[in-house]
Parts: sequence; C-alpha cells; structure tokens
Amino acid sequence: MDNKLVLTILGSGGGVAKSVLSLLNKAVQDPNNPIYAGIRQVELHLVDKKQKDKTYYEQFIPSVGFLLHQLDLGDLDRFRRYLKDTKTKVVIDVSWADTVEMLQCCDELGVMYINTALENAMVDEKEELEGFTLLERYRIFEENRGRFTHTKAIIGSGMNPGVVQWMVLEMMKQVPDELPLGCFIVEQDDSFYADPSKAKKKTVYSTWSPECFLDEAILNYPMFMKQHMPMFLYHEVYELEFKVSLGGKQFYGCLMPHEEVITLGKAFDMELGFIYRVNDHTTDTIKANLANANDLWNWKHQVLDPLDGELTGSDLVGVLLVYKDKERYMYNVMSNKEVFDEYRTNATYFQVACGIYGALSTLLLDDIPDGVYFVDELLLQTDSGYGQYLSYYMKHFVTGENSGTDGLLLDRLKKI
Repeated sequence: MDNKLVLTILGSGGGVAKSVLSLLNKAVQDPNNPIYAGIRQVELHLVDKKQKDKTYYEQFIPSVGFLLHQLDLGDLDRFRRYLKDTKTKVVIDVSWADTVEMLQCCDELGVMYINTALENAMVDEKEELEGFTLLERYRIFEENRGRFTHTKAIIGSGMNPGVVQWMVLEMMKQVPDELPLGCFIVEQDDSFYADPSKAKKKTVYSTWSPECFLDEAILNYPMFMKQHMPMFLYHEVYELEFKVSLGGKQFYGCLMPHEEVITLGKAFDMELGFIYRVNDHTTDTIKANLANANDLWNWKHQVLDPLDGELTGSDLVGVLLVYKDKERYMYNVMSNKEVFDEYRTNATYFQVACGIYGALSTLLLDDIPDGVYFVDELLLQTDSGYGQYLSYYMKHFVTGENSGTDGLLLDRLKKI
C-alpha cells in the first residue's frame, strides 16, 4: 500500500457522507484499526454539486485536512479531468450520479470505486417505467458492467444492500447442507423526534433520503424473487403488510424492491424479499394518502437528523432464513442516541457507513481481481475479509432461531 491514499467522496454534503467522514475521523486516530496505516496520511477530496462550507465538514472530521470541490457530475469530461488532476485512487460515491457513467470514468483511469446503490436519473424521468424503476436500473447496470475490467469496484455496499448480503452468507455457512426455502431482508426503523410536536404537516420524514424512500414506497410495485426471477404484486406497497418474527421481536412491514433481493435471488434458488417497517408517523402518513400517493412527491421532504432535534428509537436491520419447520435470523440494531453521542449522525446512516468502511477496507487490504462486484459476489468469488472489517465498528449481531415458521411471503400477508 502506498503511503498516501488519495480519496474522493462524491455527494459529500449528504447524510451518508457525514457518517463516512465521522467514521474515517475515528480510523485515522486508531492505530489498531485495520486501515490505519493506509489512511493516516489520507489526502481527502470532497465533491458536491452544491458544496457546503468548511466549518460544516469540520464538525465530522476535525482530525483530517480536506479540499472542497464544487462539481456537476453530469459533466463527465470535467470529472475525468478532476480524477487525473487529483490523482484519486479510490472514489466513494454517495451521490445521485449515474452509476454506469461514474464507473466508466473510474475504469478508464484505473480508479477504484465504491457506491451504496444503483443510480440512473434517466430511468427516473421515464413515466412508462413507473413501478419498475429499480429493475430497469439493474438491467442497464448489468448490460454495461462487463466493460469495466481496469478497476476494482464494489457496488451496493451500505447496510442493505451490503452488510445484509454478508449476514445471509454467514448464516448459510453455518448450515451448509440445508438450503433455506426463503430469505427475507428485514428492517424495523422506529426512529423519530423525541418531541413529536416537531413534526410538521405535509412533510415526509425518513432517516435517509426521503426521495429514494418514496421511490421504493410509492413509485415501485412490491417485488420479490422466486426461482431466480423477479415477481411483482400489483398493489400499492402500503396496501400489504408481512409478518416478521425474530425471537421475541415481532413486527409487520411492507414488501419493497431492493438491490440485494435481486442479486441474492440471482445467486440462490429461494424466495427472497425485503420487508421494511418505518416509524409509525411516516407509515400512518402514507396509509392515509394511499388514494393520492403521488401528492407526497410535492410535500416537503425531511431527513430525521439528530442535529435538527433529538431522535429516539433505533434501526434494526437483519436477515430471516426460512426452513420447512423453523427460522434462523441475524440482525444488528443501533440506537440513535448512542450513535449520535459518538458520531453526530443517525443510526441508519451510520449502519450504511459501516458497509462502506467494509468495502474500503477490502479495496485497500485484500488482493481481489479487477472487476465489478456486488457484495454477495465479492464474498462468493474472492478472498475478501469484508465481514471482519465491517465488524470493527458494527460489533453487535443478534442471532437466534424460531422453533416454528410463518412460511413464505404470501403466508405472512396481511391486507390493509
């Protein structure tokens, strides 16, 4: 590893970026950190379309100097020049820039690349793709990824997608001779303001990008994978709820399309879906507006940021493997209070940052072949220590077994 890592963060003014910065700030001060030697002399470049000022960033990463750039990532020639001029070695992309275009530029220059989700603005602008935008973004990505052979890239490494693929493979490894009938990515995020009177009318609240949340929650149809194929239920997402039991914890969540459902569904012949429960305020808001859900796009959109007001609750993210007569589960739960006290961000964004940290550590420390990997592919095809790295910050995983089963998706269904 060279002494100096030149690291660029795209979308540096957003919520995920500040969690990544906060985490890097800890890493450069910790000689025991796996990537300490690689990043203690990091040259950090922060790129955003509407750049924030220096004092904003200093509250998250006071221990590291950085350079600010204001750049429209739609201008690919300028982005290529930027990569050359800065001699960037690794790009962490938490922007809304087109994934294929960013990869193209990084591949041309041999720059390593990490992102947390598939992005493609063109897909979002086509009305005829409403209901299927994630699948279309995935299709376009798959058509192009084979061209990128001069970079190492890890795609979709946040919490979900990302850490959850590692959880699935970790759980399956424990019982290698028994393939589950189903595998559900599950999330219960009850984060909200400690003072609920802070909530304003005609506002959509989410612990991460409300626009991206609404894309899953009201624009797309509920989707799952079966026999390696995507299946759609022609209902509004919030018309249907599905039961999840994790030992003593139980909740009902909605079925939403997600990257890891597609990639794991391609890899394994079992039923896969993502079941998501957000805070009651947001859930009730969407249910109350199901008949006019498109109006929610025109409401104010607000990230639940602990810097705006104290947050209670936590974010639980995990996996539930379904067998003929039992279920096995693994999850991580982080409380907003604990995360804010140490990292000045919310639980959801910090979980995402742990996945990014796992990917960054893999690129810096592991000898993986050139190519483009989703996290499940990274774990199945290379000798990556991804799980060991992310566990440096995400230490607590709960595992257990249910003695019975609620069955596959349609057995869990409750219509609203």
